[in-house]
Amino acid sequence: MLQKDPESDIVDNNAIDPQHWVNRYADYLYSYAAFRIKDPDLARDLVQETFLAALERREKFEGKSSEKTWLTAILKNKLIDVYRSRSSSFGKDFVPANIDAADEHFFNREDGHWNNLHSPAEFGIETQDSLENKEFAKILEACMNRLPALWLSVFSMKHIDDEPTDHICKELKITSSNFWVIIHRTKVNLRSCLQKYWL
Repeated sequence: MLQKDPESDIVDNNAIDPQHWVNRYADYLYSYAAFRIKDPDLARDLVQETFLAALERREKFEGKSSEKTWLTAILKNKLIDVYRSRSSSFGKDFVPANIDAADEHFFNREDGHWNNLHSPAEFGIETQDSLENKEFAKILEACMNRLPALWLSVFSMKHIDDEPTDHICKELKITSSNFWVIIHRTKVNLRSCLQKYWL
């Protein structure tokens, strides 16, 4: 019986091949986790936990996605557990109750994007200079790491993982209004940090 490419969208259930998971997917899964949690040791642990969980659940793999997609979904759930754990350690009282009227005008209420008058200046990453882009990435990472844990969790889930708002609220146990306040505060904070350290 021919096995399909592990990268294909649909994989036969018999195509699961745990012996090759580390060689095929460990680097990708590690990069995926490390980019989101900025903790290399924890990222390695999460990849190992992902492989163990996948081994335990391999009978439940229905073959509706590739191995890579399936393993990534397991890792995503583990990352959400980390986000939840980190954000709850600060308590929900850390969430501001509302947006100050003074800075409410930074964003459009309809789509959450910057208003034209208050959008950040170009950061200079529009160039193809890979060295400058790497420097910018380091500064952005440093700015993100200065965020409170709950804010970083919300921002990462929304803007890195493209999770829907209702899913984020449910997983992190926050209200929709708190979600929007956190996103607003995070954008303002990141903008300020980038303008201070990059521009």
